[in-house]
Amino acid sequence: MHPDTSAYNTALPPETREICSLLAREIDAHLPEAANRIWHAHPVWFLDGNPVVGYSQLKACVRLLFWSGQSFDEEGLSKEGTFKAAERRYTAVEQVDTADLQRWLSKARDIQWDYKHLVKRKGRLERLK
Repeated sequence: MHPDTSAYNTALPPETREICSLLAREIDAHLPEAANRIWHAHPVWFLDGNPVVGYSQLKACVRLLFWSGQSFDEEGLSKEGTFKAAERRYTAVEQVDTADLQRWLSKARDIQWDYKHLVKRKGRLERLK
């Protein structure tokens, strides 16, 4: 686990810390090739420069976010935002189904929208109009 992610988790309240620590261990174990860092104030894992999974503390829960999750065709993930992200929210560590999480992480490796270049392409398209 990246030291910044460890520090992020350590600063959380105990129940939230337990959820986030489990998520980080599972993500690290099942996406060992992913680069992990704090991005937009919360832990995110990247493959080839693309954000694929991360989590954050919200007021009443922990949100696990998959940037391309709507393309996974999986129950248990909810649409988030206007593009392709999907989320799962947890209020207790017992709610984390590691079998589901491992399956989603496998799909996160295989199904990725190219977020790394999306902004650049959008800018080029705007200039062409």
